[in-house]
Amino acid sequence: MVETVKIEERDCPGGMKLGVITLDAPKSLHALTLDMIRAIDGALVRWASDAAIACVVLQSSTDKAFCAGGDVRSLRTAVVEQPDVVPNPQALAFFAEEYRLDHRIHTYVKPLLVWGGGIVMGGGLGLMAGASHRVVTESTRIAMPEITIGLFPDVGGSWFLGRMPGRSGLFLGLTGVPMNAADALFTGLGDYFLRQEERAMVLDSLALAQWQASPQANSEQLNRLLRGFSAPASMLPVSEVRANFDAIAVLTQAPTLPEVVAAIAAYDGDSAWLQKAAHSLDKGAPTSAALVWAMRERTRHMSLAQVFQLELIVAVQCCAHADFREGVRALLIDKDNAPQWQPASLAEVSGAYLNEYFAAPWDSHPLRDLH
Repeated sequence: MVETVKIEERDCPGGMKLGVITLDAPKSLHALTLDMIRAIDGALVRWASDAAIACVVLQSSTDKAFCAGGDVRSLRTAVVEQPDVVPNPQALAFFAEEYRLDHRIHTYVKPLLVWGGGIVMGGGLGLMAGASHRVVTESTRIAMPEITIGLFPDVGGSWFLGRMPGRSGLFLGLTGVPMNAADALFTGLGDYFLRQEERAMVLDSLALAQWQASPQANSEQLNRLLRGFSAPASMLPVSEVRANFDAIAVLTQAPTLPEVVAAIAAYDGDSAWLQKAAHSLDKGAPTSAALVWAMRERTRHMSLAQVFQLELIVAVQCCAHADFREGVRALLIDKDNAPQWQPASLAEVSGAYLNEYFAAPWDSHPLRDLH
C-alpha cells in the first residue's frame, strides 16, 4: 500500500524533537481519505503526551497544493452503493473522524504549524483553520466551494466563517469564491506570509531551534522564527475580500436569504472576483445556500464542540439527499458541469425539507465526548 502520510520526528538541540506530518498523495492534490485522517490524528495524539515533542508541522510533499479537500469521490461511491442506509457507515466514519481531528487541531496543547501553500480547499482548510500558526504564501489559493457539490462549508466552517470581518464569511460560504494569501490574513485564516520557496529553510531552522519544556515558550519561539522569515508586504497580492468589503456588506445586508441571493446575482459592477462569486452562487445547489444561511443562524452562540456536533448531523444528511451525489457526479465524475439540483430553486426549499438536514439519525451522538 502506498504511504500517503509520512510521519517523522526530527532531533533538535537539547534532546527535544520536531514532529513533522507530510501529506503525500500528489495525484489527488493530497485529498484526505479516512486512512490519512487516522494517520494524522494518531500522530497528534501520540505527540500531545510526548514531552520530547516541542512543536508539530503539518505540510504536504508538493508546492502545488497543501490539501484539496476530502475524498468526495469515494464518499459518493459509498453512498450510491447503500442509498437507503442513513447514516451511511462510510460517510459517518469519514466525517466523524475528520471533525474529531479538526477539533483536536483547534484545541492542541502544543504549537502546531500548518504550511498552507498552494491549493487549500474544503477539508484542507479544516486542517489549517484551527492551527496555532498558519503560514500562507504567494501561491496560496483557499476556497470552501461546497455549494458546487451539494454540501455546505463544514470542517468547522460554521465556526470560522462566522468570525470573519463583517458579513464576509457569509458571502464566502454562499459563493465558494477563491481567496489568496492577503485574503487569508484579512479574514483571520492565516497568520504569516512567507515565500513558498523558503519552506525547507524554515523547517531546517525549526530543527535547529532551542526548544523548551513549556508549550507557551515554544509558541513564542515559533512566532519569532516565523516573523524572521516574513516575506515583504510588497509581495502580497491584493486582498479581494478587503477591496470589495463595502460591496460585500451591501450585497449581504438584506435580512432574508432570498434577498441576499438576488442581490449577489444582480451584481453588475467591474470586479471580476465578484462576478465569479455571483456566477458560482447562481450555479450552486439552492439547498446548500439555505444550509449556509441556517448554519450561520444556528451556530451563532455555539461552542466549537457544539459546532462540530451539528456539522456531523448535517454532513451525513447531505449524503442521504440527492444533491451531494449529483454535485460530485457533475463536477468530478462526468464533468459535464450541469448538475440537476433537487429542489431546483431556492423558492422550492421548504422549511420542512431543510429541517430534514438537522435531524440526528442516531440516539447517541458519535462526537458527544467533544468539549
